[in-house]
Amino acid sequence: MSDTSPQAAAQQATPASGGADVLRVEGLKKHFPVHRGVLQTVAGHVKAVDGISFSIRAGETLCLVGESGCGKSTVGKTVLRLQEPTAGRIWLGDTEVTQLDDEGMREHRREVQMVFQDPYSSLNPRMRVGQIIAEPLENYGLAKRGREGEQQIASLLEKVGLRADAMARYPFEFSGGQRQRLGIARALALNPRLIVADEPVSALDVSVQAQVLNLMMDLQDEFRLAYLFVSHDLAVVEHIGHRIAVMYLGRIVELSTRDRIFGQPQHPYTEALMAAAPIADPKAKRERLVIEGDVPSPMNPPPGCHFHTRCPYAIPRCKVDDPPLQEIAPGHVVACHLRTPETLAAEAAP
Repeated sequence: MSDTSPQAAAQQATPASGGADVLRVEGLKKHFPVHRGVLQTVAGHVKAVDGISFSIRAGETLCLVGESGCGKSTVGKTVLRLQEPTAGRIWLGDTEVTQLDDEGMREHRREVQMVFQDPYSSLNPRMRVGQIIAEPLENYGLAKRGREGEQQIASLLEKVGLRADAMARYPFEFSGGQRQRLGIARALALNPRLIVADEPVSALDVSVQAQVLNLMMDLQDEFRLAYLFVSHDLAVVEHIGHRIAVMYLGRIVELSTRDRIFGQPQHPYTEALMAAAPIADPKAKRERLVIEGDVPSPMNPPPGCHFHTRCPYAIPRCKVDDPPLQEIAPGHVVACHLRTPETLAAEAAP
C-alpha cells in the first residue's frame, strides 16, 4: 500500500455505497492529565483515545467494541465535544466540529444527539414526560404552542411506541425499556443526523433489549440516521451493527463489516473477543483463543504493538514496532504484523 496512515486506512474501510459521510474522525486523541503531590503537578497522561480514525454514513451503524477502559465511551463524548479532544479533527458533514466556537457548537448539537446508558438518571425526575421532550424543542425555538404542541410531542411518543397520555406522567412511572424509549424520543426531537448511543441497552433486561434495538433500527431506516453505537455486548453489536471497530488501549486494531468481524476476525484480540462470545447452539463448538494477563495501564502502554504483552502469536517485532492499520481486503483494515497484505498473500500462495 502506498499510504498506510490511520486516516487513509479508515477511509478505505468505509463501504463504497451509501452516499457522503455524516461523521468523519481523523487522528482523534483524548489524553487526561494525572496530577500528583501537594502541588498537583502533572505526572503523566492517561491515553484514553490515542489517534483513531473512522467515518459513518447516513443510515449506517458503526459499533465501537472492546473491554472496559479501552476508550470507546470517551470517543462518543469527544465526538459530541462533551469532552474537548487533545488532538485530531472531527467533521459533521462539511463542518469541522473541532473548529467551532460556542455558538457554532450550539447549532452543531441540533444535529448530534446522545442516548445514554441509564435511562432513569438521564431523565429529570421532577419533570413530566411532555416537558422532558419539549425542552430541547424550546431551547431551539422549535416548540409549538397549545394543541399543536401537544400533537408535536404525541407524534414523537408514537414514533417510539408510547401513547400520547404518557405526556402527563413522570419517568418513575415507566419501566426501564419505556424510559429508554423516552430517551430516544427526546434525542429525535431535534431531527438529528447522528445519534451517539453509549451502551443504550446494557441496563435493560435481555427480553427488552431486542425491542429497543429493533426500534432504533426502524427509526434509522425511516430517518436515515447515522449511529455511533458503543457497546461491550457482542450479541447486541451483531444485531444492530453494519460495521464494527474493535478498540484496545485507545486504538482501533480492526475495522470491517459485521460479517467479516464475526466470521473472519484477523487481529488476535478480535479473535479472542469473538471466541469468548456465547453462541445460541449448545451443540456448536468454537476454538477458544485464551489471552492471559491484565490490560496494561493506558498511562504507560507497552512499546510496539500495545497488545503484544497478551498476544499468544507475538513475535519479536511486535515488541518494538507499532503496526499501522492496513487494508487486507476491501473494507477490512487491521493493525497486526502477522496480518498484512503481504503475509496474507504469502499464506494464500500454493
